Amino acid sequence: MSLKPVVGIVGSDGAYGRWLRRFLEQRLGLDVIGHDPADAASDSPETLLERAEVLIFSAPIRHTPALIADYVARSAGREADRLWLDVTSVKSAPVEAMLASQAEVVGLHPMTAPPKAPTLKGRVMVVCEARLSRWQPFVQQLCEALEAECVRATPEHHDQVMALVQAMVHATHLAQAGVLREYAPLLGALPALMPYRSASFELDTAIIARILSLNPAIYEDIQFGNPHVAPMLDRLLAQLQQLRSQLEQGDDAARAAFRQQLLLDNRDSLGAEVLADGNYTFERVGYLLADLTERNAISVHLPEDRPGSLRELLHVFERHRVSLASIHSSRTPAGEVHFRVGFVAASDALALQAAAIEIDASGIGRVLVR
Repeated sequence: MSLKPVVGIVGSDGAYGRWLRRFLEQRLGLDVIGHDPADAASDSPETLLERAEVLIFSAPIRHTPALIADYVARSAGREADRLWLDVTSVKSAPVEAMLASQAEVVGLHPMTAPPKAPTLKGRVMVVCEARLSRWQPFVQQLCEALEAECVRATPEHHDQVMALVQAMVHATHLAQAGVLREYAPLLGALPALMPYRSASFELDTAIIARILSLNPAIYEDIQFGNPHVAPMLDRLLAQLQQLRSQLEQGDDAARAAFRQQLLLDNRDSLGAEVLADGNYTFERVGYLLADLTERNAISVHLPEDRPGSLRELLHVFERHRVSLASIHSSRTPAGEVHFRVGFVAASDALALQAAAIEIDASGIGRVLVR
């Protein structure tokens, strides 16, 4: 094991493969090579097996076990004393396939699409250490550099949990999307409903939009590639059918059953602490949504990522006697950090305009929306 191993990525032209390559090269300074079946100019599998001390499989879930099996056969023992990883959303089958090799084996599952940020800070990554000894320091270094909240699990437990954390969430929101589509001829499409939105509806439709904006194959494989999904869906359907039956019955007894089974029993199951934490999270998200709908705001990109940049920006508003109501940061698809600054309702429009002009002219930042 070298301190700076050569890393090979199988599927290097996929979204996560590209993100991983940038991360490993820029953050850890590693030499990264890659093969992608769709790119004839990429490195060959033989090159990866010859040179890569660390091999990462970043391929569609349905193809990953067979792809790994092919590399096991090609490698024919050369992988001994090396490290093989995968980054798919289902863990049991890929990890089992890697264990057929003589390499050390770790399954990784970053719980996010490839982020715009340079690391996974603020995100969770599940780590399945199936066979790990001499490569433990490198895996630890990798986890620390990724800055993710790492959760250790067995592949089997991971897949059982993902049936709830991923598959159930996706299934319910895709079903909601189908209902919205069916009601559109009667009540209008989603833009016609949004003026009536609650915070819950807005959050649900944001999740729907997120799912439908990303790679359909990933969401398909999360449902079809995890054997624990079908039993989960049976339970979900049973819960909905129970509610439907209670509504059809419609009497006081049905209302009491609904109240006990779906409200009180579920409340008691979660417990007071979980409910309090969840309510606090919901309220914070609600305040954020309210801030982001404030029209009396501007967005600014700070070109220099250095200590004091934000303070200089805020001093401009202070000099022009403009009071801030909120400030939030976000990243564009290109990775630029933008600050969205909201102002109190009575702010002087001319003072705001003068502050925006100064920000642009001084080079402190670039005003995006006025």
